Amino acid sequence: MTGRGKGERGNVNICDIETPALLLHLDVVERNVAHMAARARQLGVALRPHAKTHKCVELGRLQLEHGARGLTVSTLVEAEVFARAGVTDLTWAFPIDPGHVAHARRIVQETGATLRVVVDDLGAAQALAASGLHVWLKVDCGYHRAGVDPASRYAVDVARELDRERGLSFDGILSHSGHAYRTTSKEEAAAVAESERGVMVGFAARLREEGIAIREVSVGSTPAMAAATDLAGVTEARPGNYVFYDRTMMLIGCCEPADVGVSVLATVVSHQPGASHLVVDAGALELSKDPGPAHVGPPAMGAVKDAPDLAVATLSQEHGLIRAASAAALEGRCNVGDKVEIIPNHSCLTVAHFDAYHVVRGTGDAGRVVDRWKVERGR
Repeated sequence: MTGRGKGERGNVNICDIETPALLLHLDVVERNVAHMAARARQLGVALRPHAKTHKCVELGRLQLEHGARGLTVSTLVEAEVFARAGVTDLTWAFPIDPGHVAHARRIVQETGATLRVVVDDLGAAQALAASGLHVWLKVDCGYHRAGVDPASRYAVDVARELDRERGLSFDGILSHSGHAYRTTSKEEAAAVAESERGVMVGFAARLREEGIAIREVSVGSTPAMAAATDLAGVTEARPGNYVFYDRTMMLIGCCEPADVGVSVLATVVSHQPGASHLVVDAGALELSKDPGPAHVGPPAMGAVKDAPDLAVATLSQEHGLIRAASAAALEGRCNVGDKVEIIPNHSCLTVAHFDAYHVVRGTGDAGRVVDRWKVERGR
């Protein structure tokens, strides 16, 4: 929490930014990127970070500079942006339907990039024939959101269709351990990572016994990748949230507060005498309505940086209500016009509400805005 500072000669003090604003703490982000790259090397897997978290060309390039083999994206708009920016190897990790095949092909034709798509449906797999695309088979490793059941005959049927490679390239099998976000510790996340590995390696072996070639085994989520101790049989991992982390990651034990690389800068706009709450100009359209992990920690819509006694209690469209235990706890603090930094529950959703990052070097009142980077959030 800060008062109203003054900028100095070309560098902008974060206190002088018009709010609400998205801050990217570059020192922290660079450390996070380097650390995950080192973990991937240690575990013997290639790294294909999920760029849906940051949606930013500059950050994608930073990850590639640290050895990433390519990027993962969540929309074809993201795929097109990164391909046009020179990223040559992309996975669209979202189940493709026949209606999106033409757009995916157009990206390849216009940019020359390799675009790998994901399928978990036999009809969609058949529709990819003659597409020229690279294709992953999506496997349900326990998250139960999408993907073929690896124990089913249907999973083999879809894999066999892809293995025919009728005008496509079958890359292998891919999973997402999203249930690792439901854990409460690194030990639990490590167990999810090992379960995912076991499912995927076992399914790859079953397919190979059926005469189906499996070149790659791709897994991933940030909590699982941060906790995994063994990835034997896996070829690549696709964590995304690690570039920033967030309040959820802190509460489940995946990171420390010092690892969080984005925050929302907000201004106190109302604080009535004797009230135990105040209002800031960052609401649901800045922080999203993700309630955070209900299974751990106190309920809140975000955390106030360096003020653990305060909680973002409720969000309206543009209003954020921050509550203290008592009116006395706010006495002499948080005057109208003061700035607060809010750690979001879910950095991926928060970033997607903004057009640009204010890129910050340094911490606290010494933090200076050194650049602005675009958030590619088109649909």
